[in-house]
Amino acid sequence: MRRSALFLAAFAATLVAARAAGADTGGTEKPLGEALPLWSALPFVGLLASLAVFPLAAPHFWHHRYPLVALAWAIVFAVPFLVFFRDQAVSGLLHSLVMDYVPFVILLTSLFTISGGVVLRGTLRGTPGSNTLLLAVGTVLASWIGTTGASMVLVRPLLRANAGRARRTHLVVFFIFLVSNMGGALTPLGDPPLFLGFLAGVPFFWTMKLLPHCTFVGGLLLATFYLIDRRAYQREGVAVRTHTGPAEPLRIAGWLNVALLAGVVLAVLASGILHLPEVHFAGLHLRGANLMRDGVLVLLTLVSLRFGSAALRLENGFTWGPMREVAILFAAIFVTIVPALAILSAGEHGALAPVMRIAVAPWRYFWVTGTLSSVLDNAPTYLTFLATALGRFYEGVEFRQAVRLLVEEHPLHLEAISAGAVYMGAMTYIGNAPNFMVRSIAEEAGVDMPTFFGYVIRWSVPILVPILVLMTLIFFL
Repeated sequence: MRRSALFLAAFAATLVAARAAGADTGGTEKPLGEALPLWSALPFVGLLASLAVFPLAAPHFWHHRYPLVALAWAIVFAVPFLVFFRDQAVSGLLHSLVMDYVPFVILLTSLFTISGGVVLRGTLRGTPGSNTLLLAVGTVLASWIGTTGASMVLVRPLLRANAGRARRTHLVVFFIFLVSNMGGALTPLGDPPLFLGFLAGVPFFWTMKLLPHCTFVGGLLLATFYLIDRRAYQREGVAVRTHTGPAEPLRIAGWLNVALLAGVVLAVLASGILHLPEVHFAGLHLRGANLMRDGVLVLLTLVSLRFGSAALRLENGFTWGPMREVAILFAAIFVTIVPALAILSAGEHGALAPVMRIAVAPWRYFWVTGTLSSVLDNAPTYLTFLATALGRFYEGVEFRQAVRLLVEEHPLHLEAISAGAVYMGAMTYIGNAPNFMVRSIAEEAGVDMPTFFGYVIRWSVPILVPILVLMTLIFFL
């Protein structure tokens, strides 16, 4: 308790100093991102450390008390932040929760709920060949129904097909790499950063320029997965590899929910095309099209719950546990992440100015955007470095016009920003929305998943980083 009080006091003192520095500008208040020191993001770092340490060091405590841990970190940040930055703090928190977190949870809940009523039946055997094929199909599907949609539809069939195997961790890790991240690179429907780019003026099919990158990375990952899975499969023993009974053809049950998933895709797409009046709320400017989208998604979710088959959800092993965990933990993440994103958005005027200044060549945009996307929300990180590139090449030009010029005159920079945000979202569990949810579903199914740092050290660094370095040498130098 004493250490917690000392930390809270020190953190508050830092915010007081930052507030004083922000006010000492000749009567003009500094923007929030310029006034905040870098270590105002410490509660966010503390939350990430809790995600990494507690499940390993105190699993029983974490399983029963993670909502309290998340709440504690949110309070440690939010209380002094609100006291000393008042209106700016209220605006920053409202923007993060209303503009980002609520749509995030609505989209995830709709995809999680609706896909829970879709069952892939038939003989789907967990052999290296069939597993690799399933990952390849999911990678392609992710660009058209989103990484979250593809993940929710296919993760349970993958787990059921391999239910008899002892070694399943690598299956879920590569599923996160490919289906939950890499596969979303080809359309704005695939991943939130690309959708924000579409809203900003990037043509819908421009992202198909990432097809060579996606094919290269996806091909290497699928080949690596096949070799790892074949070795694990051969070590399982004859009993696991022996299949009895006639093979049943694959078929889908729950076509109502398939249609509802198509409705989710259309609603997301329509929100980027329609121009509806804005709604003003507590100083926020809410796009009418986004409100329409969220309303439709809530309606589709309710239709699925009311008219979808409860028996299919039971067959799928559907429970609300993973969605509850994601909603609670990401609420704390979206609160504590406010200073990190504010500092990032301040560009060369904020505490991360040295980082922003090194993003000049396309390969640097790729790595800086990607590295930050792996620990921050990749959607605002994408927008920040898009704005950085626009300011560097087209200072003073209207935003959408500058985007069009960037697409025409400096496409490699935009490719680097896009690829960094999408691909390196696979580096950590929180880099992209479905990663943590897939992990929760896998753990609920009895898969021994690595911790936060274990995932990075044992899987991301030795497998993803060399492939991304090769991609940099081939495409961005």
